[in-house]
Amino acid sequence: MTGPLLEITDLTIRFGGLVAVDGLDLRVNAGEIVGLIGPNGAGKTTVFNCISRFYQPDRGTIRFKGRDITSSRSHEIIRFGIARTFQNVELCRSMTALENLLVGQHVAMRGGVIRDGLRLPGVGADEARATQRADEMLELLGLTRDRDRVVSTLPFGLQKLVELGRALVSDPALLLLDEPTAGADKQEIQGLADLIRRMRDRFDLSVLVVEHDMSFVMGLCDRLSVLDFGRRIAEGAPADVRNDPAVIEAYLGEPEVEVTEV
Repeated sequence: MTGPLLEITDLTIRFGGLVAVDGLDLRVNAGEIVGLIGPNGAGKTTVFNCISRFYQPDRGTIRFKGRDITSSRSHEIIRFGIARTFQNVELCRSMTALENLLVGQHVAMRGGVIRDGLRLPGVGADEARATQRADEMLELLGLTRDRDRVVSTLPFGLQKLVELGRALVSDPALLLLDEPTAGADKQEIQGLADLIRRMRDRFDLSVLVVEHDMSFVMGLCDRLSVLDFGRRIAEGAPADVRNDPAVIEAYLGEPEVEVTEV
């Protein structure tokens, strides 16, 4: 394809008198890891909810692979090749890690309720392929020993890995990561950055990540877009954004604070 993988133009959404996102332009190119950063309440997760079609913007256009998805339904988005994780882990908590990864592949399986219930030809083969793919992903993420554990019994960090695996098994072209470092310690954060880069290369992904940890995004992302009160105030390479006075003031609140230590 030519042009950006994801292209957002003039995105605007209001909640009553509050303008949550105000005229945002944003693009993600094939193979890029792009960070969407800013202080609390800047509108970052609202942008994700518009892309995921949980929210309908008041104005603007969202295009993915050249297709206008602004009015698409939320259940269609994963079929188009967009998968997402959430700031607060969203899993089927009474299911095992394996079962959650099987759910993540449902959109790619040929069976429907009637076909599965009647065990028509091909259903068993689909299930075997899905289980194999899930097991491969669990191994890749270091979760093989937790395969059959109910996810509600897993530590939060492992739950986040299960959620990442569920997103990846849907074979997306674009992965949306909402606060992936939440609840992680410094060692886990570094390991997560390495994992995201490996997943990008292995699965030929583009990644858009919302994150508060500046040192994490500075080391991970190819490009950063900075929001403040719903408006983009800066965009560029991490080194350029790090030294932008408007970003330092808006994101940190104190210009004299060293950004890389946040």
